[in-house]
Amino acid sequence: MKCLYYLSPSLESTGAISSDLHAVGVKDRYIHVISKDEAGLSKRRIRSSNYIETMDLMRGGFVGAYMGFAIGVLIALLLIVIKPFGDVSSIPYIAFVFFATLFGAWEGGLYGVATENKKLAKFHNDIEVGKYLFLIYARRNQLAAVESMMSERHPESEHVATDEHFISSFADVKRESRTTS
Repeated sequence: MKCLYYLSPSLESTGAISSDLHAVGVKDRYIHVISKDEAGLSKRRIRSSNYIETMDLMRGGFVGAYMGFAIGVLIALLLIVIKPFGDVSSIPYIAFVFFATLFGAWEGGLYGVATENKKLAKFHNDIEVGKYLFLIYARRNQLAAVESMMSERHPESEHVATDEHFISSFADVKRESRTTS
């Protein structure tokens, strides 16, 4: 499944795109729109994005867990070398590394909640000026139908990116630019 990113200029266009996507077989749960106008989306019954998509929660949590693990291992190794508690089994050191990893994940998650998703940051200015960013999760057999419908019926919308792995918070998305002929 790929995630197609389209920018729509208006709420009316966004509503029409959503209806047309349903007509080509994309289910509602695979269409998410990011906008400053949440009330307008709700009024038209257009599904808005969720926290996993808009915040860097997953990425922050993974980075925090990694850092907590690394720091926990370093401190545990230091304690093993200097032996401040005498000769003890390895269980307290393993437990320390485990809890340092969990603490790091928690702290990283808190950081991620306060941070815009790295993939969506490229479209921040467009959303701020009032455009609507579509995230369309299309199966491989639906891609051609979605792209064809969007180019034929909605030339006002702009295809700005395709994400091979939206779920992977470490994969990068490159913004495509519209070529004018």
